[in-house]
Amino acid sequence: MTLRPDSTFSLVSPSIDNHRFFPGTPLKLGIMASGSGSNFEAVAQAIDDNQLNAQIQVLIYNNPSAKAASRAANRGIEAVLLNHREYKNREMLDQKIVQTLQEYDVEWVILAGWMRVVTSVLIDAFPNRIINIHPSLLPSFKGIHAVEQALKAGVKITGCTVHLVRLEVDSGPVLMQAAVPILPDDTAETLHARIQVQEHRILPQAITLAAQANLITVGH
Repeated sequence: MTLRPDSTFSLVSPSIDNHRFFPGTPLKLGIMASGSGSNFEAVAQAIDDNQLNAQIQVLIYNNPSAKAASRAANRGIEAVLLNHREYKNREMLDQKIVQTLQEYDVEWVILAGWMRVVTSVLIDAFPNRIINIHPSLLPSFKGIHAVEQALKAGVKITGCTVHLVRLEVDSGPVLMQAAVPILPDDTAETLHARIQVQEHRILPQAITLAAQANLITVGH
């Protein structure tokens, strides 16, 4: 097939099915973001569109200039700035994050462009309930600049992954992936833009899948 530069062709696995599972009680989400907040917006919109039965309790952001905060304000959602520069180490920051999430009665933590490595302080407080989205087909191209890594490696397909968080960066059980072809004239900007289209599609669905798996695991 021939792909236009603005193509949003992708292969998503597992396939998107908004009727697969719909919990009776809305999931209580805490979203953490460092930048533009486009994935925050995607989750919020999925809730508005009745594609995700959840409510966003709070947005935590670590950069004072993050646009995610204004997105939250526009939706009447509480936004809390926890500037990582004001904490001596990652553990102290995560302690404050945990305290904030608990204050807002959060059940599930969504790292939606959170550009900080999290520690066991946060992971242990929400076991198997922290979800991250990463712009590559993990386990390939972990860490920062994943899109640039893919272009440098010369691969023909990349994409995005939603997974449960573990101590090792960009590891943990995969919930959902979307594959995106790399076009001959792609730049980091054009490729990242097309990957983001798929991020916005799969993140809300992956949250539902995680909740379903957790429900089965605990036997409810």
